[in-house]
Amino acid sequence: MKILKILFGLLVSLVVLLIVALIAVYVISDRHLSRKYDVEVPQVTTSSDSITLARGAHVADIRGCTQCHGSNLAGRVVIDAMPMLGRIQSANLTSGRNGVAPRYASDEDWVRAIRDGVRPDGTPLVFMPSYEYRTIGPEDLGALISYLKAAPPVDSPPRDETIGPLARALYLFGRFPLIPAEMINHSDRSFSQPPEGETVAYGRYLAGPCAGCHGERFAGGKVPGTPPDWPLATNLTPDTVTGLGSWTEGQFMSFFNDGRTPDGREVDPKVMPWPVVRSMTDSERRALWIFLRSLPPLPKGGE
Repeated sequence: MKILKILFGLLVSLVVLLIVALIAVYVISDRHLSRKYDVEVPQVTTSSDSITLARGAHVADIRGCTQCHGSNLAGRVVIDAMPMLGRIQSANLTSGRNGVAPRYASDEDWVRAIRDGVRPDGTPLVFMPSYEYRTIGPEDLGALISYLKAAPPVDSPPRDETIGPLARALYLFGRFPLIPAEMINHSDRSFSQPPEGETVAYGRYLAGPCAGCHGERFAGGKVPGTPPDWPLATNLTPDTVTGLGSWTEGQFMSFFNDGRTPDGREVDPKVMPWPVVRSMTDSERRALWIFLRSLPPLPKGGE
């Protein structure tokens, strides 16, 4: 009986500790989620002319906006792993019912959200990978905002979003990008765009969003914030063992048409959003290829 009492006492103590830890996780993460950011943003030029809107639609495709927010920009469920990770939805970017566009009264509001991950009220956006959009140039950003502002209104249900305890805990330990605004140097106002062309510089510019999964050195490996069983990101450097060193330019271009590797393997677009690159022109894809071939060959993960 004494042993049972001791075990029971240990169990109660463990439960109490877990409850205290859970409360702490929620209190601290909620404090971070309600933090206000005072961000000075660079100016962009927007327009409603057809050329600008067409460019904005293209930017939305190749930069992955439609991948997360849907082809009609009305948002969708990005993560649905209740109850532990939670349920995270991308926003309806249109002016339809439950859309966010009416709250973005100025171009600066859109710039702040896209480049800094911050809402008009100063609070941070959740799971919006704004760190991948810091490299977008002023012309492309202006075109993108023009396109978003002109998007047809689409009604959607109210967002049913819940951030689970595991997502919050992983975030506090630096293992889940819940609040990308914290990962950004908001004082950095560098804002440039290289000339379009089949060059290393323009390929590097187009490859900016790829670094979110493939790493800053594009060597692949573990994708931040993904489950343990999530496939490793491909090594995009010209390493001949684990990278793209054995690929030809033709095979690279072909991959983004059907998502098949040179050995015939089909790549799940939910894991690797290759349709995003399919939206690029041949010239843009070639620039991307030229940039990737210019990288130093690294082993997978860059280690």
